[in-house]
Amino acid sequence: MTTRPRPDRTLIAVVAIIAGLVAVALAVVLFRGQPEPLPDNTPAGVVQRYAAAVLNGDAAAARRYSTDGRFGAGQPDGPCTQMERPGAGGLRVTLVSTIEHADTAEVHVVLATSNGGGPFGNSEYETEAVFNLERVNGNWLVATAPWQFTICPVPAAKP
Repeated sequence: MTTRPRPDRTLIAVVAIIAGLVAVALAVVLFRGQPEPLPDNTPAGVVQRYAAAVLNGDAAAARRYSTDGRFGAGQPDGPCTQMERPGAGGLRVTLVSTIEHADTAEVHVVLATSNGGGPFGNSEYETEAVFNLERVNGNWLVATAPWQFTICPVPAAKP
């Protein structure tokens, strides 16, 4: 009578460990959630909140983080032209650096814009941009923002 060969338990253990690591990595990626909010009394924290408000379509919240009359317009002295921006899922903002002076600050970011899938995968491009902030009554406020984050003032109603 011949005996059946026993399965190699080492191979089964290695495969089980690899499968467990893949499951843990997948869970971390899927459930990592939103980034920690930065302190709202810093230029980067104000830009984080302003950008989130704009991407969520909450113009009232974005205006609370912007200087009077400009609302992040790229050209403060020119006419405000609101451009069509990618949706919240199509635009990713990554903080690069912050340069802070006495009453002004520059927050440098990288904007990654995703245009959906293409024949070779996701079509995405990155650009560097700068948010300029001013300190008004002790609070940092966005004075100018990249065009993707422009919010024009609501025009006055005509009688």
